[in-house]
Amino acid sequence: MIHQTAIISPKAEIDPSVEIGPYSMIGDEVVIGAGTRVGSHVVIKGPTRIGQNCTIFSFAAIGDIPQDLKFKGERTEVIIGNNTTIREYVTVNRGTKGGGGITSIGDNNLIMAYCHVAHDCILGNGIIMSNGVNLAGHIRIEDCAVIGGMVGIQQFVRIGKYAMIGGMSGVPQDIPPFVIAAGERTKLNGINIIGLKRHGFSAETISELKTAYKILFRSGLTTQKAVQRIDEEGLTSPEVQELVHFVLTSERGVLRK
Repeated sequence: MIHQTAIISPKAEIDPSVEIGPYSMIGDEVVIGAGTRVGSHVVIKGPTRIGQNCTIFSFAAIGDIPQDLKFKGERTEVIIGNNTTIREYVTVNRGTKGGGGITSIGDNNLIMAYCHVAHDCILGNGIIMSNGVNLAGHIRIEDCAVIGGMVGIQQFVRIGKYAMIGGMSGVPQDIPPFVIAAGERTKLNGINIIGLKRHGFSAETISELKTAYKILFRSGLTTQKAVQRIDEEGLTSPEVQELVHFVLTSERGVLRK
């Protein structure tokens, strides 16, 4: 059902099952999939594509132009997957030509109130962003990461899968997968053991990750020598290999102790 006070562009593609609340505005080139619910006073501008069974709460603003002085009106877009919840006052900006042209949020995410997702950010699936998280441009957040309230993440930073960031943290560099990080100037605080257990990782895998973590970040070895030590100790699980690959391919540098 679309409320009679909502303003819907004739150039929008809205599935008949979509609900849109009072005083919301849906602009040109907006596509909204089946079962999605849009609350009151929501503004969605295109080009924006929103998947199925999403819930967008009141006063969210999605698809507006990026807050980037280099943006000159080029055609860019926002893409949001299925089963994602976007709470009150969240803002999601379109991409920029120089950043790939797309801001993307995947499936099964919870983006809590007052979060900001800036231009060219790429978010995976199963992510939880608590209230007031601010993402600068070009950030990548991988699957199942959890970000605490009032966290600020600097542009071009990458957050690995299953990482957890404590509230009120400032994040200037990459955070590897499977770890906990926190602090005003964020530091690593070990493996995210509770989170990994909740996601069904085996005790053996968690043990290997703990050992690899100590070698990479607490041994005092250079990265290359730490990787060599990990190989020598036979830490071969896919998760350890992913952790090592993340560290070796980081462009911004990885946070340490």
